[in-house]
Amino acid sequence: MTRGQRLLRTAGLRLWALRHIPLLAWIRPRVVEDSPERCVIAVPLSRRTRNHLGSMYFGALCAGADAAAALIGLAATRGEASLYSILFKDVKGEFVKRAEGEVYFTCEQGSEIRDLLARARGSGERESLPVRVVATVPRLSGEEPVARFELTLSVKYRGAAAAGASEAEKSARQARPAGR
Repeated sequence: MTRGQRLLRTAGLRLWALRHIPLLAWIRPRVVEDSPERCVIAVPLSRRTRNHLGSMYFGALCAGADAAAALIGLAATRGEASLYSILFKDVKGEFVKRAEGEVYFTCEQGSEIRDLLARARGSGERESLPVRVVATVPRLSGEEPVARFELTLSVKYRGAAAAGASEAEKSARQARPAGR
């Protein structure tokens, strides 16, 4: 992934977060790597993410794990994101040591997440998958984890009903008088 691609993906993530999850935009995540199989998100240790002990606040750690796991799923739904209802229904975190620098969140389950989306589309029912994310501080401790997360990704395909609703909303907007 080139520097330009990373910048574009970071801008896209931040704009999406600003619109949908402003708290995520507040911590200023940065895309380090984004491929169909693997996603790495960096969250800086800053005034916005630091706790009273000088390490990263656990809420910021959880938000970084959320972003890394979600970005693969969102990328897999390109062009069809509105047809899926995607959320995390639970989270487990193991905090191994204090995160005292910029934290990298790595998720390597791209093919499993794409399979989950396909299962949900085929069944029409809500489908779930435990997604693992590992947090590291490469500048201080290399690949040694500072935290491990398991988030249960839950997906439901809304299909034609969602597409029909989108078309109806578009028609309603076009029918409104200007200035309203």
